[in-house]
Formats: sequence, structure tokens, C-alpha cells
Amino acid sequence: MHDVQLDELIQRLNEGDHAAAEQVFIEYEPYLRMAVRRQLTGALRAKLDSMDIVQTVWADVLKGFKESGWRFADRGQLRSFLTTLARHRLIDRRRHYRRSMESERPMGDADPGDFPASGQPRPSEEAQGMELWRQMLGLCPPQHRALLELKRQGLPLAEIAARVGLHEGSVRRILYELARKLAEVRERELAEAE
Repeated sequence: MHDVQLDELIQRLNEGDHAAAEQVFIEYEPYLRMAVRRQLTGALRAKLDSMDIVQTVWADVLKGFKESGWRFADRGQLRSFLTTLARHRLIDRRRHYRRSMESERPMGDADPGDFPASGQPRPSEEAQGMELWRQMLGLCPPQHRALLELKRQGLPLAEIAARVGLHEGSVRRILYELARKLAEVRERELAEAE
């Protein structure tokens, strides 16, 4: 855009012409984005886009024209004002993200041992658990399998006893007897493996 046309747009903007505001925005937007990008560090660049800053600047400019009666003498004054306003918005964003930028680091730089362990069992543990479950079902008489299923769900002994119609002590005895049989099977397997 020619300088004379830009001066005319600024004059129309000073008079409150919204169409002129849009054209001035289109004219200054690339310059402001470039100015903001120069100030964005890598860590902050991951948090926000330069266009975010530019849009907040224009929102403030439109509000200032409407509510505060801002006026600009020429394109140099407007450009200087927009640059200053963009720098202030960027400083605000830096302050906002300061703590997270100081404490965050790329995952590629982290030692895998630094990550919290998953609460999920590993596949090998899952397979061992299924094998143990099959052994337990094989050792358990059919009339006690419902009791074993309830215990697997994590229900307390009192509730298991109530659901299967047995005394809590009987449930405890059945589970103890199953654990004893399982231990005997394991001892035999170990003896055979040696």
C-alpha cells in the first residue's frame, strides 16, 4: 500500500471508520507478527503463536479507539504504538508462562527412569496372573468357584459370605485351603524343575 493511502486510512481510523480499521490491520499485521516472532523464544513459541499476540493488540486498539478516543498523527506514531503494545502483551505472556517454562523440559531429554511407573501390569505379569487364575480354578471345587470370583473382584470377606450364603469363617477357611493346595502345587513344580 502506498504511504499516502496509509495516511488516509489512519485518518479514517481516527474518525471511527471500522472498514479502515480492518484495512490498517491487514497492512500492519505482517510487520507486527515479524516483530513478535523475533522476541519469541523457543520455549514460549511452544506455548503461543505470534498471531495470538497480534490479535490481542488489535482488540486493544479497537477498544481504545471506541472507548478512550485514541488518535494517531501519522503512520510512524501508529507503528511505534503498535510495536510497544505488542511488546507489552508479549511480556505479559512471558510472565504468565514463566513457571511452566522453567519447570518443563522436552521428553526426549528425560531419563525413562524419571517417568512414573504405570499402574497397569506388564504383559508378562498379566500372563502370569492368568496362569495363576487357571491353576486356582483347577484346584477349586465347582461349588466354591463363585466365592473365588467374588474374591477376585476384591470384595471383603463379610460381603462374600453374605452373597454365597456361608459364614465368614467358612469363606476364610476355603480360601486358606485353596492357598495351601496352590503352595503344594508350586513346591512340586519347583522340585520337578530341579
